[in-house]
Amino acid sequence: MTYIKLHQQNTRRVQSGLIRPNRYANLTFRMPRRIVITGAPASGKSEFIERLKNEPQFKDFVFLDEIARQLLEQDPTYRERWAEFHHEVYQKQLERENSLEGRSFITDRGTADAFAFHPETAAHWGTTIENEYRRYDEIILLESTARLGEPYYIQDDVRTESAQEVMKLEEATINVWKDHPNFHIVRAEVDAEAKYEKFLKTLLRFLRE
Repeated sequence: MTYIKLHQQNTRRVQSGLIRPNRYANLTFRMPRRIVITGAPASGKSEFIERLKNEPQFKDFVFLDEIARQLLEQDPTYRERWAEFHHEVYQKQLERENSLEGRSFITDRGTADAFAFHPETAAHWGTTIENEYRRYDEIILLESTARLGEPYYIQDDVRTESAQEVMKLEEATINVWKDHPNFHIVRAEVDAEAKYEKFLKTLLRFLRE
């Protein structure tokens, strides 16, 4: 069962009174906050971000969907132009974030994620990892289901990497972000709902500071 299906199931249970609605709904946070949710393919980040959009305590946040997947869906031949692709990902991500000056946002991957997949992108744009760190207040990396073994890792038209390739990408992503002062990892879990709860608690704990 996917994360989204689990969420839909729990929504019906809330509406029927079988479980309590979100107990964090009335929390307020110091603004603005700039948050990256990152991870290798099949980490659940995009689906978790979709769930956050329906959490009332994040109603004032802008949500940025993943640029890389959008570009690959529009033009699969980007896979044959790897350098150009990641230069484009970085530029478009930068433009989106700069347009939100003064507003809180949660983004599906940040600018530095391009460096994990293509390290030369930093030099191309004349930036450093330290510069990119200053753009964000918190980084949460969700481990991929590839860590759980082949039965839990599902490929699709865009997610074509093998589980072994995904693990290498995850380690590269960790290496890019690990020195950010507010870097957190949420471990892979067979129970998607348990993983989401840990993710949400990690996010809210930071926002309450």
